[in-house]
Order: sequence, then structure tokens, then C-alpha cells
Amino acid sequence: MWYAMGVIMERLVGTISRGLRAPIIREGDDIAEIVVNSVIEAAKSENFQLYDRDIIAVTEAVVARAQGNYATTDQIASDITGKFGNETFGVIFPILSRNRFANCLKGIARGAKKIVLMLSFPSDEVGNHLVDIDLLDEKGINPWTDVLTEAKYRELFGYQKHTFTGVDYIEYYKEVVQNEGCEIEIIFANDCRTILQYTKNVLCCDIHSRARTKRLLKAAGAEKVYGLDDVLTTSVNGSGFNENYGLLGSNKATEDTVKLFPRSCKSVVETVQKRILELTGKHVEVMVYGDGAFKDPIGKIWELADPVVSPAYTDGLEGQPNEIKLKYLADNDFADLKGEELKQAISDYIRNKDNDLVGQMVSQGTTPRRLTDLIGSLCDLTSGSGDKGTPIILVQGYFDNYTK
Repeated sequence: MWYAMGVIMERLVGTISRGLRAPIIREGDDIAEIVVNSVIEAAKSENFQLYDRDIIAVTEAVVARAQGNYATTDQIASDITGKFGNETFGVIFPILSRNRFANCLKGIARGAKKIVLMLSFPSDEVGNHLVDIDLLDEKGINPWTDVLTEAKYRELFGYQKHTFTGVDYIEYYKEVVQNEGCEIEIIFANDCRTILQYTKNVLCCDIHSRARTKRLLKAAGAEKVYGLDDVLTTSVNGSGFNENYGLLGSNKATEDTVKLFPRSCKSVVETVQKRILELTGKHVEVMVYGDGAFKDPIGKIWELADPVVSPAYTDGLEGQPNEIKLKYLADNDFADLKGEELKQAISDYIRNKDNDLVGQMVSQGTTPRRLTDLIGSLCDLTSGSGDKGTPIILVQGYFDNYTK
């Protein structure tokens, strides 16, 4: 409830997600100070207030830009050569993306003599399709057991371009590698151990399944096993680096450079939280976010090409929601009530709910996921990835419920 001209008014708006504009970020900029100033100025400009437990989220891209966390394809090549020498190695399970992988592949090829590129099919890890799964059924192909050469794949499925990008990724990746003077052989398989029939040295390029892939390969007799998360974990010839994720989470910056996932983000979120408290007296939560964790039901693409949704966040964002399903209460516990009596009964139930509702029927259907994954997805959808110019997101009322 709130008061206006002496009249008690009921709150009618819940969670609000705002995209905040900010200056173009350059290397060396004080990203924490820019975030704080942008939030304060936006509040003044749009005449809104900050409250305790508001959430300020900053896209990882501008944090990495401020850090100058970049690497060239030459620097990637140097690390690859240091790991594999002149030996042939497998490059397995990369995602199909010009933005996410093409420059990484260029650097990998530049540092190699020959690679065996093994693509998963009918789609990559995040849902980019090489071929429609129904075509596999039509051709009698079992993706879990069958292994296809490039020639056999073309015989069965021809030359197909990605629905959204219009790119034939098989041809595109082949050209990227060959343009670097590297020999390439392409196969299609979904069992990581298939690559060991071609080489005992492997670079695993999958994201979320990488730990299992490495474990299976090592158990099956692989000699050298690395992941993208093992490349550029330290600076190579003056490059940027990420000690936790290596090349994972990188994006194309120019034709010969990639922007790496930001590092040491904890100090950024804690500095923003501290400065906002000093300036406004409000204790906000702060996070750095990358890709949201949602899936497109039409394109079948799972958005999460970063290794995590949030590489750093303040302590208040730890855990998952502890909510009840309002319609469950209305349809079951309080089915005989209506109007103000129903509202009061549900409000009382919420005020007295258990601190941990895991396993209780009243919490069914309440999105049992981590807070950072939920909020990061909301922020990613709000900011977009194009020309909105809103790399900072302010989420208000996220932790409120029906009684507040």
C-alpha cells in the first residue's frame, strides 16, 4: 500500500526491468564508476527511485571491453602450437557460429598442420541445425551410432544453409581452415570417442558438456586432451586471458581478434554495490551477465553459448526462488473463497510460508532455477544484442511478492 493525497492506494505494478543507456565503453574505462553514474543519472532523468534489493546488472561485453580482454588469432595460434606441436589433432563439437567460433577456428588452424573437424549432428550443442532431424529418419541414419564422412554427408543431405544465417557451416568452416594453410578432414559423429580412430590428440570445443567429454576421452586412451577452456588461460605474447574459461565465452571483435569473457568480475560488482550504498543509502544487488539461459521454440536454439550466465554477482543473488504458486492456493486450499477474503487468505499464507519450500506441492511450477540464471535471462532479453545501447539493466521489485 502507498498513500496519495491522503488516500490509501494499492500497489498495482510488480517487477520492472529497465534498460539503461551508457557511454560507449573503451579499454581502460572505470566500468564500475560508469555503471554507478549511469544508474544515478537515469533515476534523475526518468524520475524513479532506487530501493533496497534492486538489481543492477551489467553485460559482460562492456566489462571485458573496459578490461581490454582481447586476443588475436596469432596469439591463439601460438597457444595451440605450444599444446599440440605439429601433430594432427581433433577439433570436436564446436558450435556453429561466425561470431562465437569462426575466429577461434582461424587461430586454431593457424597453429596446426592438420585437424580433423568432428561436428555433432543433426545440430550443435546449442541447437544450431546442420540438417533437420526428420531427414535423418527418412535416410535411415542413427545419429547416436552412425559416423559420416563429409562425402557421405553430402550424398545424403546435399548442401543446406542455416535457416537464420544463410550459411553452410560445413563449407564455411572448411574454408576458414584451408585459408590458414591447414589440412582438414571433416567427419560427423556424436560419440566423442569416435575421434580416437583418427587421432589421439583432441581439442574439445563443447561448452556445457566439456568436462564429461574430456573424461570419456582420457578413459578411452586419448593422449593429449584440451578444451577451449584450456586455451589462453594465461597471457600469450601479451594477449588477454581468462584463467577460468579460456576461449569459452569469446566473441568476434575484428576479423583477427576476439573479445574474451571478462575476468575478476567480483571486484566490479562489489564496487558498484558499495558506491550505490554510499550515494543513496540503498543496498542493491549487482551482477555481470552474459547469455540468457532460454531456448527458442521455433529455431530450436538454446541461447547459452557462454560458459555461465553470470561470471560474478553479489552475495544476495545466491540461491533460487522460494515461491508458492498462487493459482494452486486459489484452486485448492482456498477454493471456497473469493474477493477480499481470498486475497487476505493468500496474503496470510505467503507471510507465513516456510523458508524452504522444496518438495512441497504448493511450490510446483515455480521455476526451480538459480536466481542468477533467471535474472540474467531477463536482463539479456531486455538489453538485446544489437543497437539498443542499454548495457546496464535495472530490475526493481524482483524479490517482492503479492503482499509487498
